[in-house]
Parts: sequence; C-alpha cells; structure tokens
Amino acid sequence: MDETKERGSLLAAATLDDSHLTAARATVGRLVFRGQRSIHFCKERDERRRQILRAFRDLPVEIVIYDATAYRNDKPARDACLRGLVADAAKMAAERLVLDLDTSCLGSDRSLLGYELGSVGLAGRLRYDHLNAHADHLLAIPDAVAWSWAKGGQWRAMVRRMVVEVRKV
Repeated sequence: MDETKERGSLLAAATLDDSHLTAARATVGRLVFRGQRSIHFCKERDERRRQILRAFRDLPVEIVIYDATAYRNDKPARDACLRGLVADAAKMAAERLVLDLDTSCLGSDRSLLGYELGSVGLAGRLRYDHLNAHADHLLAIPDAVAWSWAKGGQWRAMVRRMVVEVRKV
C-alpha cells in the first residue's frame, strides 16, 4: 500500500495472488531504469507515466482505494485507512501487508496495526512490513495508482479498471 496526500488522504492497496508475485516483480523491475533505485511516480515525465501505467494494467492486480479526504488531519486519515485495510485483509485471509515506509508514521503505524490485528484475530498470523520502494518494487503499483487517482482526469481513467472499489473511511 501507498498513499497520497495531494488532494486529501487516499491510500491505495494493491492485492496480488502469491502465484503472480514473481512475474509481477519482474515486470515492474524491467521498468526501473539502470541507475534508478525504484519508480517514484510523481517524479516521472508524463510519457513515462503512461508507459508505466500501461504495463501495470496488464498485471493481475486489484486495487482498493481508501478515501479519507473527509479528514482534515493526516494522522486520523491514515489511521482510518489502516483500520479499513486490516479489516479487509482479515476478510480475504491475506498473508502479508507491505506498507511504503514513512518514518514519521512508523511508531504510530506499528501501534495501530498491532491493536487492529489483535482485534480481528490476526496477531502473529498476518505479517506486515514497512519497506522503502527500492526494497520491494511492487510498491510502485499502489504509488502510481494513488497518484493517478488523486490527479483525476486522464490519469484516473488510465487506472480505473484496476480499481475494484473506492471506500470512504
């Protein structure tokens, strides 16, 4: 999962079946330029963004957008998104959550995730990791979708078929 705060808080969570992880990582890895550690969508040129999104749309990935734009402050917005994410992970029997690392939120995230995982009976069973985008190239997918969804217009249209649900939290 990754988020954007450009026009209010949106969190994009990408789900991928284990059987597709290796191929998806290879696809995203091929999009990373030599000398580039990872794809950071907001820093790419528009034509490159289109190339990346075309490749992502061919992956068997489903995105849920957690829309916390009703919140005025970042922390309660992020907390609401994470609560929704954990509840959904419990319903789908997810095995792992990978969150884009934001060091300013790390302690708060760990506390909230520990509590929420306990409340849905997943403490010790659902693993979660906070990683930099270069540590797991698949983080480029929710990064790109969150950015595109927040931008709207042609960018939202390019990712719309990947987004299976938009949930107000």
